Amino acid sequence: MLNLDAASLAHTDEWSSAGVKLPGYDIAAMRSRTVSDPIWLHFGAGNIFRGFIARLQHSLLEQGLAEKGIIAADTFDCELIRNIYHPHDNLTLIADLGADGTIGLEAAAGVAEAVCADGSAESLSRLKEIFASPSLQMVSFTITEKGYELRGISGEMLPVTAHDVNSRPDEARHTMSIVCALLYHRWKSGAHPIALVSMDNCSKNGEKLQGSITAIAKAWFHAGFIDGSFLNYLSDSAKVSFPWSMIDKITPRPAASVQQALEEAGIGGMTPITTDRGTYIAPFVNAEIPQYLVIEDLFPNGRPPLERAGVYLTDRDTVNRTERMKVCTCLNPLHTALAVFGCLLGFDSIAAEMKDPQLSELVRRIGYDEGMPVVTDPGIISPQAFLAEVLEQRLPNAFIPDTPQRIACDCSQKIPIRFGETIKAYIENPALDVLSLTCIPLAIAGWLRYLLGVDDELAPMTCSPDPMLEQLQCQLAGITVGEPDSCSGRLAPILSNAKLFGTDLCACGLAERIEVMLKAMLGGRGAVRAALINWLGA
Repeated sequence: MLNLDAASLAHTDEWSSAGVKLPGYDIAAMRSRTVSDPIWLHFGAGNIFRGFIARLQHSLLEQGLAEKGIIAADTFDCELIRNIYHPHDNLTLIADLGADGTIGLEAAAGVAEAVCADGSAESLSRLKEIFASPSLQMVSFTITEKGYELRGISGEMLPVTAHDVNSRPDEARHTMSIVCALLYHRWKSGAHPIALVSMDNCSKNGEKLQGSITAIAKAWFHAGFIDGSFLNYLSDSAKVSFPWSMIDKITPRPAASVQQALEEAGIGGMTPITTDRGTYIAPFVNAEIPQYLVIEDLFPNGRPPLERAGVYLTDRDTVNRTERMKVCTCLNPLHTALAVFGCLLGFDSIAAEMKDPQLSELVRRIGYDEGMPVVTDPGIISPQAFLAEVLEQRLPNAFIPDTPQRIACDCSQKIPIRFGETIKAYIENPALDVLSLTCIPLAIAGWLRYLLGVDDELAPMTCSPDPMLEQLQCQLAGITVGEPDSCSGRLAPILSNAKLFGTDLCACGLAERIEVMLKAMLGGRGAVRAALINWLGA
C-alpha cells in the first residue's frame, strides 16, 4: 500500500500505476526557500484551501513560474495541522470528480510549511518571524464569514473579542486579533508593505477583513497598548491593502466512495477523521473541476503570477460585479433553494435533487426567469454561460457528494444577499413588478417551513446550524404542521425584518404571497410536495 508522505513519492512507478500525478519540482528545495524567505501565508487550512488555493501555487511551481510555496496556518482547528498536514508531510491528494464519473488524481505539494496558530509561544514566535520578513507579499484567508465577526447577532461584543480588546496584542485569541497583532509586529519590524486577501465566499470580503482588523487596532490604541502611527500604516493602501475577491468551487466532505476508489488503487491511510471541533477531513480532498477566483489586483509588495494559474486579476468593481452575479443570481440562490427543500423532502444529495422535476424547475426559474432580468454582468464571465454550467454540469454532477444539509447551514446569514438583492432590484426598477416573482417567494416560504423542524413526511428533522435558529424558531412558535391557519397573521415580525431579507417584505407586498405559500405547505403529509407541484407544475 502506498502512503501519502515525502518518502513514498520516490516510488514513482507505483504512484503512476495508481493513476496519481506527482509533483515535478524539487519539493525540499522549494520548502527551504519558503521557510527562509516566505512570500505567502494563509489562514484557514481546510478543504477549500487545500483543494483550490494551495493548488494554485502548486500549479505555478509545476510551470516553473514560482520557486516558493505557501505557509498554511489555522487558528480554529489545530487538529487539521497535527493530524492531517504533519503526518502527510503537508501533501494533499486531490481527487478531481468529473461529471462523467472519472476521478483525476494529483498529489499537490504547494504547502511548504504548516503552523498551528494555537497561541503557544512557539507558534507565535514563528508567525512573528514570518510577518517580519520583508519578502512576505500576501496573507490570505478562508476562515468562513463568521471568522471575521467581532460581535454577536444583537450587536454585543463576542466574549473572545472583549478579552482581546482589553488585553495586550500578544495575548490575542480571535483570528482577527491575532492577525492585527502580527501586523503590528510587521510595522515595528520595518513597516513593510503587504496585501491581506480574504478569499471567503462572502460579499465585500476585503471590506469585512479590513473593518475587523481596524476595529481591533483602534481599540488597542485607545487602551494604550499600541502606537497610534500603526493606524496610519493600516489605512495606507500603498502599505497595507485589502483586495476584494470572489471564489467559487465546491469542495464537499470527503466521500466514502472516493476513499474506496483510492484504496482499490493501492493508496492507504486515507480514512477521514472528525476533530474535536467537528471538522470532518481526510488526507484527500474531493472536489468538482470547475473553479473561479477573481481578485482585485492590489498588491503593494508584489504577488505570484496567479493569472497563469487561472485566476482573474482585475479591479474592485469587476470583482464586486462577479461576486454579485454568482451570489445573487447564478449559483448561491439556487443552492439555498435546493438546500431547504432537499431537507424537507428527504434528499441527501444536491445532484439527486436535480433529477427531481419540481426542484430542477424551481432553480431553473429562479436563475433564468427571476434572476437574469436583474443580473449583474461582470464583463469577464458571461452570466448566461455561468448559469448554464451550474444547471447543466455542476449541480447535476452525481459524483460530487454534496448535501442539502451542508448547504442549509447559516441560511439566515445568506438569504439577505441570495434572495434579498434580487427582490430589491425588482423594487428599484420601475420596469419590473416585484409581485411577478413566484419562485423566490416559494423558496422563502420553504425556508420558513424548514425552520419548523418537521419534514414532509411529518417526521422530526434536525435543522442545520444557524446563529439565528433558536430566535427564528421562537418567532415561529405556535405555527403547526397540519394546521394551515396557524400561520395567519403571524409572519410579519419575520418578513418585515430587513436584516433577514435585505428589505421589508411586508412593505413591498410579498409577505402576503409567502404566507399563502407557507399555508399550503402546512397542510399535512405531502403538503410541501403538493405546493411545489401547484406553483411549478407536475
